[in-house]
Amino acid sequence: MGTASWGSAVVRACEELRRDGKEGRADTREEIKGDARLARHAFGAQFAEVRVSSVTGEVRVPRLLGVFAAGHIVDAKLARSQFIGGMTMGLGMALMEETLTDEEFGGFLHRDLAQYHVPACADVPDVEAVWLDEQDGELNPMGSKGIGEIGIVGTAAAIGNAVHHATGRRIRELPITPAKILLPRF
Repeated sequence: MGTASWGSAVVRACEELRRDGKEGRADTREEIKGDARLARHAFGAQFAEVRVSSVTGEVRVPRLLGVFAAGHIVDAKLARSQFIGGMTMGLGMALMEETLTDEEFGGFLHRDLAQYHVPACADVPDVEAVWLDEQDGELNPMGSKGIGEIGIVGTAAAIGNAVHHATGRRIRELPITPAKILLPRF
């Protein structure tokens, strides 16, 4: 979202510098206010392949795919890393990350990364992120949109839907744990 927001000021200041030759400044507050009616966020669709053990309830995610419409991509390498990092965070949200508190004293029970598990590259061997070549000249001078969290938001849902497809169980609270998958049905 930063590029989509402050990037306008950078572009306008560079344009001013080219005209003036010595200094470039820009105040884009009014320009940005005028664009408030426009969608500044990216859109995407995510897909997950899962394997669920019928014995242990353990969920493995061998493959994730994200397809995004994010306006003009300013730096392809950084955008790909942002998308893949977000999708990996979404995997953690879906399967691992849980905040537990001590009911008596209110403190957090997971105090470090030895107790609070987050995903690593080995947890999803094949992650692919692609984007559509989208031109949006109305939004800002670069035609860019925010991509900071778009990789995260759909991943947990994609994993949850894949687990449902594999097991017939609809898990409605994250994380999706073996205990929730193996819980007897009534």
